[in-house]
Amino acid sequence: MLLPLLLALAAAPAASDAGTAAVTATPPRGAEVEKLPFTPDTIREVVKAKQPDIERCWEQVLAGEDKPQEGKLQTHFVISPAGTVRSAKVVKKGTTVKNQALHRCVETVLSTMVFPKPPDGKDHPVEYPFNLKAVR
Repeated sequence: MLLPLLLALAAAPAASDAGTAAVTATPPRGAEVEKLPFTPDTIREVVKAKQPDIERCWEQVLAGEDKPQEGKLQTHFVISPAGTVRSAKVVKKGTTVKNQALHRCVETVLSTMVFPKPPDGKDHPVEYPFNLKAVR
C-alpha cells in the first residue's frame, strides 16, 4: 500500500551570492528557466518543480515498508556557471533518513535540475533540506 507523502520544501538558505532582490519567480510550465533572474526565490521554485520526482523516489524506495521512514534529507549541490547542477549529494550531517537507495535517487533528481545562469559566471553552492513525512 502506498501512502501519500507530504514533502516540505524548506528555504534554500545557502545559495551564496545568489542576489538579494526579492523576486517571486514561479516558472510556468514550459518556461525557459534561463530567462529568469538568478535569485534565492528562483532556486526554490526550480527545486519545488522537481518535488514530484523527489516524492516518487520516496514512494519507490520507502513507502512499501510496514512503517515508512520519515525525516529530513539535507542536500548539497553546486549550480554551475551554465546553470546546471554538479556534485549533488545527500549529506550525512542533518539527514535523518538513512537509506542509500533513497539518497541515490534524490541525488539523481537533483542532478537533472537546470537553473538560470548566475550573472557572475561563478559556481554557487546550495544547501537544501527536504522534510519527508507520510500523510495517513
